[in-house]
Amino acid sequence: MTLAIVAEPVPLKVNEDGVILVGKTRVTLDTVVAVFNQGATAEEIVYRYPSLSLADVYATIAYYLKHQLQVEAYLQQRRQRSQEIREMNQARFDPQGLRDRLLARRTEQEEC
Repeated sequence: MTLAIVAEPVPLKVNEDGVILVGKTRVTLDTVVAVFNQGATAEEIVYRYPSLSLADVYATIAYYLKHQLQVEAYLQQRRQRSQEIREMNQARFDPQGLRDRLLARRTEQEEC
């Protein structure tokens, strides 16, 4: 019997928001890379995220290790975008202003 050596596609796909997902799951590349960089093994990652397959996690880690600069650039863009959205939301929904309004409403209700 001859072993057929076939190149398997990387189990990564980009969703409509530009986020890279692993396999047929909603687990992001960001998540797998972060947990891997914290020292988790592929088996531990699958244990934490049971929707992932072990083969997909190993393939994702291999892709990350072979394309580390590109993946890190993508992750940096995601962090930057996340920070922009956080700042935009804080500007739109000032947490201190919200707290003050809630306290004023509470005082109003207590007076009635």
